[in-house]
Amino acid sequence: MSMFQVKKEKKSKKKAATSSDEEDDSDSSTKPIRSEKKNPASLFQTGGDPPKEKKSKKKVPPKGAESEEETPETLQKNSNKKGKAKKSKKQKEERPPSPVIEVDNLEEFVLQPAPQGVTIKCRVTRDKKGMDRGLYPTYYLHLDNDKKVFLLAGRKRKKSKTSNYLISIDPTDLSRGGENFIGKLRSNLMGTRFTVFDNGTNPDRANADWSNVRQELSAVVYETNVLGFKGPRKMTVIIPGMNTDCERVPIRPRNDNDGLLMRWQNRNMDNVIELHNKAPVWNDETQSYVLNFHGRVTHASVKNFQIVHSSDPEYIVMQFGRVADDAFTMDYNYPLCAVQAFAIALSSFDGKLACE
Repeated sequence: MSMFQVKKEKKSKKKAATSSDEEDDSDSSTKPIRSEKKNPASLFQTGGDPPKEKKSKKKVPPKGAESEEETPETLQKNSNKKGKAKKSKKQKEERPPSPVIEVDNLEEFVLQPAPQGVTIKCRVTRDKKGMDRGLYPTYYLHLDNDKKVFLLAGRKRKKSKTSNYLISIDPTDLSRGGENFIGKLRSNLMGTRFTVFDNGTNPDRANADWSNVRQELSAVVYETNVLGFKGPRKMTVIIPGMNTDCERVPIRPRNDNDGLLMRWQNRNMDNVIELHNKAPVWNDETQSYVLNFHGRVTHASVKNFQIVHSSDPEYIVMQFGRVADDAFTMDYNYPLCAVQAFAIALSSFDGKLACE
């Protein structure tokens, strides 16, 4: 966890051991990709006392959440040691566990960071109904388990100057004023930079103590790639750091010059964490760029990506990829929550010609 906690100068980071079987796709295990050497939480900690407003919230893992880190086979998956690797084959046929959540705490769950040591496996489906009438597709997020629990829905708003996606905890209510509105994703004019907000109030309409002002949950930057229209995208993901209680540090900008994107641009990284997509490797056999998704992604797509911290590229913070024409898997780990991960995935659907 130390990756996500930024203790003053982040000097405690060590380079994770490179996996000797990183490109071995023979085991389609869906277990989280972890380095044995350190606790990744430290990468995301930005230090400091927990904010007062957050103290009332308890960080209770969702009911039925199962840690996938407890078995020795899991830890062996990405280490350089040889020996116990064969045991993982037995688990290959089992359905990967996912947290079981009750509908009444859905809102809390989708904003709560994934429990440490648990990969939350989800599925995104794209519904193109109504596109012939000028409507935008609707995207649905479900837990990828036997119950297929609904988590979030998102759709691009019409008549917006820039791309603007609403995110809701009700699949039938995607209105800005509805009580199910949980967050939004907004792009710049070029469609290359995105900001993720929760459902708080715009700073222009804030109350006296600013307690109702919206938080920025994440930002995504797509770089124009040197190969023009072909080749892998380059993504940078900026998220708030975590405090010593493993809770998100609230980032509530009072104006556009104080948001995650401007802080990142000005290299003002206090309480801010920078992540990036793992660079795919060119494969001569397939004549394409490839990443090892450990069996979770089956179709090649420019939208497939894995998000990592540069200090531990073996710890996959999030991965997203196509499994059918309109179906994708989305898996996320601590410190991301479902709203952050879903919004980052939605940004990859936006029509950025400069990044295709």
